[in-house]
Parts: sequence; structure tokens; C-alpha cells
Amino acid sequence: MMSLTTLPPTPSRGSDDEDRGSRPRPGLSQREEEVLVAWIKADTKEEVSRELKVAIGTINTYLARIRAKYAAVGRPASTKAALVARVLQDGIIDLDDL
Repeated sequence: MMSLTTLPPTPSRGSDDEDRGSRPRPGLSQREEEVLVAWIKADTKEEVSRELKVAIGTINTYLARIRAKYAAVGRPASTKAALVARVLQDGIIDLDDL
């Protein structure tokens, strides 16, 4: 006859708010968040440039600073997909906003 082994209970993960609080935040400015969210929602940097009425070079500068801030807190985001993950993790936007 086979015996069943009982596994210990899996610890609960906690709420999303607790998870967000445990991650180091990069301290993005309001404008950095605005540029980042606009870029995530757009297909191109040109769209963001037109929407925010700034040069594409300015968009690139903001994105470089944002990436540097995430890297500085140990949460690098070298791709657009990684930045999407970070803003979702940090509660900057909700999945429904995409």
C-alpha cells in the first residue's frame, strides 16, 4: 500500500501592497513617470515626443535616467518589457491601463 506524504504548508506571499513595499523603489520624479507611462502606452518615441511636446532626444534622456535609477536600486530594466514589468510591480500603472 502507498503512503501519502504530507508537505508543509506553503507560506503565503502576502498582498501586492506588501510586495511593492519590499522592493527598492527608484524614486522617479512625476515627470519621469509621465514620460515612462506615455512611452509604454505608445508604439514609438515619436508619438511620445508629439504628445508631450518635447524632442525625441529628451525622451531618450528621460528613459536613460529612469533605467539608471532602476539599475541603482538593483532592479535593472534594459528593455521596454522590463520597464513595463517594473511600473506594474511598483503600482505606477495597472494592467488595465495598458
